Amino acid sequence: MTNTALLIVDMQNDYFEGGKFPLSGTDAAAANAASILAAFRSNGRPVIHIRHEILRKPAPFFEPNTKGAEIHASVMPADNEPVITKNFPNSFRDTDLQAQLHALGITDLVIIGAMSHFCIDATTRAAADMGYGCTVVHDACATRDLEFDGVAVPAAQVHAGFMAALAMGYGAILPTEQVIAGLSD
Repeated sequence: MTNTALLIVDMQNDYFEGGKFPLSGTDAAAANAASILAAFRSNGRPVIHIRHEILRKPAPFFEPNTKGAEIHASVMPADNEPVITKNFPNSFRDTDLQAQLHALGITDLVIIGAMSHFCIDATTRAAADMGYGCTVVHDACATRDLEFDGVAVPAAQVHAGFMAALAMGYGAILPTEQVIAGLSD
């Protein structure tokens, strides 16, 4: 894992209780994300924070210059950690993420955050397509209940479906403990 960076995607206040778009299991995912973040920092590994702003008016959540669009306190960036603002689910689209990773010599990514079925999925697929080795930490990601054609899909099933799909060719899907243990390799 020597050329590995941590990407923390969209761990923003609106996804937590009291926000405009709370997810299922965000607090548990944030606790695991904080553990992973601490491990990366203690091992001197690069960390990049991604935050989403929705530019359309009215923004349903992540409205620019609001408390809801700010990164959650559980994974607050350190002064030396870059924060990239994006406006699309794919963290690479119209950002300098790839240039920053290239400048750091990064070949592999550990990806955590929200939402499993949206920005985690889009970012992981894009990263894999660009040749990065990807690991998604499944218990450091959160999502929400969805509905399609009158069928309610509970968040746990949404999350499992997307993790299963990513595991079929886009990266390793691992728990927090295993990723932290692997940092010393």
